[in-house]
Parts: sequence; structure tokens; C-alpha cells
Amino acid sequence: MLLALDIGNSQIHGGVFEGEALRCQFRKTTHPLGSADEFGVFFATVLRENSVDPRAIRRVAICSVVPPALFPVRGACTKYFCCEPFILQAGVKTGLRVKYRNPQEVGADRIAGAMGAAQRRPATNLIVVDCGTATTFDVVTAAGDYLGGAILPGVGISVETLAGRTAKLPTVEIVRPAVALGRSTIESIQSGIYHGHAGAIRRLLDELAREAFEGQRPFVTGTGGFARLLEPENLFDDIVPELVLLGLKRAEEINREP
Repeated sequence: MLLALDIGNSQIHGGVFEGEALRCQFRKTTHPLGSADEFGVFFATVLRENSVDPRAIRRVAICSVVPPALFPVRGACTKYFCCEPFILQAGVKTGLRVKYRNPQEVGADRIAGAMGAAQRRPATNLIVVDCGTATTFDVVTAAGDYLGGAILPGVGISVETLAGRTAKLPTVEIVRPAVALGRSTIESIQSGIYHGHAGAIRRLLDELAREAFEGQRPFVTGTGGFARLLEPENLFDDIVPELVLLGLKRAEEINREP
């Protein structure tokens, strides 16, 4: 079995693959960071709770955008699963031609998401929208070129920043408002966050399609914790919450091949 770990700014998203099947998924807050043993005990416990024997884990694949978390998680995998994990980082094989000016700047999670989308939709022009702590856009051509994309603050961090940097605006529940016209402070914030984010995504999709694909609409895949929230807006052709895990699995496979 393969344990895939996506270490994000807010959460660690993990999944266990048995062959092509995704046996289970779990999430853990990234902060505060723990020791290798704390991570190891958590991984072993959560696998058992999902009816997976930790001794059945033979391979581990990791992508991380939180450098301080990589060392203890890597140590946990070495000690508790008796294997050296594969790390998705600059220099490994991805099957994509990264056209970023500095390829090392691209987040590993963005590459994994692009790989997952390209595997699901080969020979297709794609845009991946990952709605997490940040909302990221990744453009991949049918020929396998990763062109780049866009980044904007995510839904959750927008709410936190608004409440933290103002004296009278509260933290609100993140929901889809019934109407855009808010008649209270809370309703107004919810409307602005939701519809503003949906509008930003729609505009960026149009601009990226115009610049990368001469205006022809690519296949748009949504992923990340807030993608389902935005599903009623019909921004995405498909929503795949486990997209980064699928890309990690693919990366581990092609780098394990002789």
C-alpha cells in the first residue's frame, strides 16, 4: 500500500492507496508542528481507525509547502513505516514540462494537482483550481506543458484577515448566502466573501483561457476544501477532492520506474 501525504499550510491531507483504489482519507491540522514520534503515532492510529494495518504500508509519497513540517513527517515515515518516503520536489520526474521562469518556485502541491488532472484527462487543455488556504490556478496544455497560473487569498484566510485587521467586523461562518444583498454585517461579509471569491475565480478562468488557449474553454477541475462550497456557481467541470493525492501517487510511480 502507498500512503500519500499532502502537507498544506492549514491541514495535512492523507490517503492510502491499495493498487488504484483509494482506501481511506484523513486530515490533520498542520500546526502546531509535532515531533516525528507524534506524527508517527497519529498516522498509525488514524490508519487503524480506518481499518488499514500500518504494517501494510510499503511506500510513502509526500508533497509539502511547509518546509519545517517535512523533517518530522519524513522521520515518522522512516521510523514507523520502515521506508524512505518519496518527496515531490524540484528535479524529480513529473511527466510535465514546467514553463515557469523558475521551476523551483512552483509549489509541490500545485504540480501534484496538475499531474492528477492530466492523468484523469490526458491530451486535454486543463485549468486546476485548488480552493484551499490560498486559491491557486494551474494551467496545463493538452501537450503536457505546465504554463503557470494565478494565486489569490483563499476564502478562509480572507475571513480571518477581515476580522483580524478591522475593529468592528466579526469572524463569520463561511456559507453560501441566500441573497447577495446583505441586511446585517454578518450577511454582508458572507455575501462579499462568497460572491467576491466566485467572481474572482470566474474572471481569472476567462483571462487564463484567453491567454493560454485563445479563448477556448479548457476543462476546469476544482479541488481543495472550499471547492464544494462554490459548486452551485458552475465554475468547475469536475470537483475532485483527492486530486493532489492522485498526482502524488502518479509521481511516486513514475519515479520508482527504472
